[in-house]
Amino acid sequence: MKTNMGSTDRVIRIAAAIAVGVLYYMGLISGTVAIVLGVIAAVFVLTSLIGFCPVYPLLGINTCGKKAEQ
Repeated sequence: MKTNMGSTDRVIRIAAAIAVGVLYYMGLISGTVAIVLGVIAAVFVLTSLIGFCPVYPLLGINTCGKKAEQ
């Protein structure tokens, strides 16, 4: 798997996931919205940890800033 996410992209995704967690903890989101946002947040965390977003190659995006590595 090739890395296609830069550090800024990773930080933004982690921050978004934390924001969703805080909103849920504070009770500002619940029900179906909380589930959908929770799944998206989990995907953001996973893709940030591995440095690869499977949607980026389909869109021709690479935020890594350098040639993709294997």
